[in-house]
Amino acid sequence: MIPEQAVTLATSDGAVLEARLALPPDPSGGAVVCHPHPLYGGDMDNPVVVRVAEVCADLGLAALRFNFRGVGASTGTHDQGRAEQRDVEAALDRMAATLSAPDPLLLAGYSFGATVAAQVAGRQERLAGLVLIAPPLALTGREPFLALRGADFPVLLIAGDRDEYCTPPALAALAAALAAPAVEMVPGANHFFFGTLFPFGERVRAWIAGRLEPGQAGRGGRAG
Repeated sequence: MIPEQAVTLATSDGAVLEARLALPPDPSGGAVVCHPHPLYGGDMDNPVVVRVAEVCADLGLAALRFNFRGVGASTGTHDQGRAEQRDVEAALDRMAATLSAPDPLLLAGYSFGATVAAQVAGRQERLAGLVLIAPPLALTGREPFLALRGADFPVLLIAGDRDEYCTPPALAALAAALAAPAVEMVPGANHFFFGTLFPFGERVRAWIAGRLEPGQAGRGGRAG
């Protein structure tokens, strides 16, 4: 993977977030990755988050992962997904400023991060794609994700077929409510993708590569 640099993000309400940015010499776009629930140990070093960032960097995208407010060295306090939306907006702003128009801007979120990312994405007009990983529908229901109805960017829903918090029927029902996003089920994977990080990452890789213009994927060089 391309070496990451430590960066800080400033939110609109004054929080300062720690982050890591992988920046190829000539990025073909950028991706922001949001981590799972802070109160259950989630942070930007979560293996699923790191895997997505690696996949994005390998495709020549700039990849930004960050700690939500109150996590690690990020200031502020946990706000049950409300103020955290400002964190995602700050990360998107930083990535947009890093890129050259019209390079695509992608957003990904895992579990709690998927819930927050979906709510922010519903207000965005600059996204080229959204990846929702294991949205915790057993805990949240579909409501936080319905802001995506009518979105004019492609959406990937991806989860394991043994996910206890995002069961295949629940994910299918969400897909139907969101007017046919792409759906991927990772065989044998639970909510944490134990032992299935590689096939999970390859499915994410294939979907993101399909969102890039011909010739863009890998423009920044393979990350190794």
